[in-house]
Amino acid sequence: MTQLSEQDFERLLEFRVTLRRFQRWSEDQAQAAGLTHVQHQLLVAIKGHPGGRPPSIGDLAASLLLRPHSTVELVDRAEAAGLVERVPDTDDGRVVRVRLTSAGDRVVQQLSRAHLDRLRELAAVLDDLVAKHDAAADH
Repeated sequence: MTQLSEQDFERLLEFRVTLRRFQRWSEDQAQAAGLTHVQHQLLVAIKGHPGGRPPSIGDLAASLLLRPHSTVELVDRAEAAGLVERVPDTDDGRVVRVRLTSAGDRVVQQLSRAHLDRLRELAAVLDDLVAKHDAAADH
């Protein structure tokens, strides 16, 4: 196994700092929109859920890396804020699905536009870091 260079650690630090800045910026954007950062993550998990049907609590727990009971509490707070609503599954009445309300959809649309722009900037930084690493490895 090869020894990591000082430049490798500098690049890792730059990556971690860049990622943390994005996370902090994202948290600030959510707060400015009247959400906690976890509520913002919840709305994105609902909006981005694949498959054509709203996600179940279990789906959301898996996407958010939370335990189901923590996800239920998060959905409870988002529902009380008018951001989401629970709906019964059309095939299995035991399953509850969670969908965005029009207010929840509006806020996630607004936040996502800004986040996608910021992610494009982050991708450029990451591309530069990879190019620097590849160039250093070639020498």
